[in-house]
Amino acid sequence: MTTTAPALDLTADPVELTAALVDVPSVSGDEGALADAIERALRAQAPHLEVVRSGASVLARTNLGRARRVLLAGHIDTVPIADNVPSRREGDLLYGCGTSDMKAGDAVIAHLAATLPDPRHDLTVVFYDCEEIEAARNGLGRIERELRGWLDADLAILGEPTEGLVEAGCQGTLRAEVRTRGRRAHSARSWLGDNAIHRAGEVLARLAAYRPRRVDIDGCEYREGLQAVKVAGGVAGNVVPDECVVTVNFRFAPDRGAEQAVAHVREVLDGFDVEVTDLSPGALPGLGAPAAQEFLAATGASPRAKYGWTDVSRFAALGIPAVNYGPGDPNLAHTREEHVDVSRIREAADVLRRFLRTGS
Repeated sequence: MTTTAPALDLTADPVELTAALVDVPSVSGDEGALADAIERALRAQAPHLEVVRSGASVLARTNLGRARRVLLAGHIDTVPIADNVPSRREGDLLYGCGTSDMKAGDAVIAHLAATLPDPRHDLTVVFYDCEEIEAARNGLGRIERELRGWLDADLAILGEPTEGLVEAGCQGTLRAEVRTRGRRAHSARSWLGDNAIHRAGEVLARLAAYRPRRVDIDGCEYREGLQAVKVAGGVAGNVVPDECVVTVNFRFAPDRGAEQAVAHVREVLDGFDVEVTDLSPGALPGLGAPAAQEFLAATGASPRAKYGWTDVSRFAALGIPAVNYGPGDPNLAHTREEHVDVSRIREAADVLRRFLRTGS
């Protein structure tokens, strides 16, 4: 899809800016038009910012020599459209693809970047591509390889949907395939075979009996989970199967490293063939950092654990404290009826403006 994006007014009400961003389709891999529009608007309306382009990502920053730097980041891609573009307004709700995840957050970030020429902390904003698809294509990875210095900060805030709450750190995630093997035979002579699907019953029994941990880190409770998410096996309606594959997903608290998570899954499923197919480490909350403490004070809210994986993990791996904070509702992300409460958008803009202006 090729779209010519309209001019964006970054100084407008963030609610109107959210609608404008939604009205520019930007499904993962096709973010170019929206990136062009954001870049043009920043260059024209925010002369106090240094602006660079990386693929379909746009970065901008102040260079005021402040003691600390805060980075605000948001992905500009969405999942495929489900007859929910253009946006529409119904009372206090704004509907459309990406309203919650996370063009409302992007609008807040872009608005503040343009309207805060003299912030308390130096400010970097990052609008990046391909977050909703495979990690290898994530724009932050490219930026880290090509523009590493642009990611330096004392605190990174991702505008992921959190309903206006601070969600600290994130869980790690691991996927693995557990294979059971048997011997193929005609089902009429089943005693000559060894049913691999039946052997997978022990795998499922162990998963059903598994008792996940609850872990408190910096006052945030992370709840782990080890689940079967797919079972594949069978040859034909008259054949005893000789292989079955159970795909498992382990969501683990950020006090476990990646290698520890792998070792734990292998221990739980000891005796079975376990092949790890995907692994992303979690991120510790990092709430002890001075900039993070200032931000928490500005929100006036108690932090909670982030259930699920987000790009805060990338910043944590770089030694940068990072939190999730955005106006959207995570429960509405990727749904056909995706929407955002406009009051949340304005509230997020006010909180971040207060933080960047005064620190409290």
